[in-house]
Amino acid sequence: MTDRDIAMRHRSEVAVSVELETPGMTLNIGPQHPSTHGVLRLIANVDGERIISVQPVIGYMHRGYEKLSEVRTYVQITTLVNRIDWVAGFASEVPYIVAVERLMGVEPPERAQWIRLILSELARIASHLVFMSSYPLELGAITPLFHALRDRERVLELIEGVTGGRFHPNFNRVGGVKPAAGAGKQQRGVSQDIPAGWFAQTQSTMERIFGMCDDLDTLVVGNELFKARTVGVGIIPADRAIEYGLSGPNLRASGVPYDLRKVEPHLPYPEVEFNVISAESGDCHDRYVVRLNEIREAAKIVLQAVDKIPSGPLVAKVPRLIKVPKGQTYVRGENPKGEFGYYIISEGGQKPYRMKIRSTSFSNLSILPWILEGQLIPDLVAVMGSLDFVLGDVDR
Repeated sequence: MTDRDIAMRHRSEVAVSVELETPGMTLNIGPQHPSTHGVLRLIANVDGERIISVQPVIGYMHRGYEKLSEVRTYVQITTLVNRIDWVAGFASEVPYIVAVERLMGVEPPERAQWIRLILSELARIASHLVFMSSYPLELGAITPLFHALRDRERVLELIEGVTGGRFHPNFNRVGGVKPAAGAGKQQRGVSQDIPAGWFAQTQSTMERIFGMCDDLDTLVVGNELFKARTVGVGIIPADRAIEYGLSGPNLRASGVPYDLRKVEPHLPYPEVEFNVISAESGDCHDRYVVRLNEIREAAKIVLQAVDKIPSGPLVAKVPRLIKVPKGQTYVRGENPKGEFGYYIISEGGQKPYRMKIRSTSFSNLSILPWILEGQLIPDLVAVMGSLDFVLGDVDR
């Protein structure tokens, strides 16, 4: 080998050993197609496969719920608010109705409150099952989708059996709830507000839910590929979660056992036993496990409520024309995705003067720029999906 050959070989080895610097690149992620589950765009500055910064772009489907509410009567607003988080429509109605009732000084009958509690927990199960099915699918696992959506259909059938609607029930009324969709007429003073056989069907469905959760434990939680994509990824420390206003399972997965059903209940939650599910590491895996165990707790609440629900009227005595006296209030509830609140200002009359909605997903999504900084591009989907947000809630 000549000296020239040796020199050329040495130069090639040096060139290979030197890490090449790659120029930064701006990557547009989205906006998604309008027919998908909301429209979100991320402007990501990346260096190779590493995310340097992310800027969420929202507002593609802004619907102006707060201003729409100010030109509608209190009764009409119910049909609006259950569309904010359409995955858990019933749960979105309850804090609003309670806020109006507090302004009017109305106390709904005990039976109506228990019906609200049962349907709220069914909405929680249905909402979490969407996450249970979609999140593994986003990471490449299709089998859990069939398990979760199969039993979610059974839960939606329960909600539809009482309210007449699967997604937008419009079932709550100021002072209580309306008669159930499939119920008969009142006979001998006994309330016929729940369809015949509904309670037995509910108990049977909850038992199936427990079995489905066990299946997901095997298929997803213990799956080595799922753990490789989620354990230690997207960690949110407790102090950072509080700083960004996270709530619900995202907050509890970071080690903060805060649940409004325990802290500030406006339904008879103190009369049922359930655990506040929390975790410690605050990573993507913990956020999945917390929601899975919350399904189990919600099913326990439903079974207890079915046994405890009293008889009685469905609606308190309220005027046919709903007029709210002057005043203001804020009512928040523990919705499936976290804290959901309504701040209402009344100047008297049939319409609110102002209404501000504290939507859950908007606050939970605000942590994206912080949590995605420094992540790898393949982990972006895993981190985003673990937050479980809905864009109708963000672009309210």
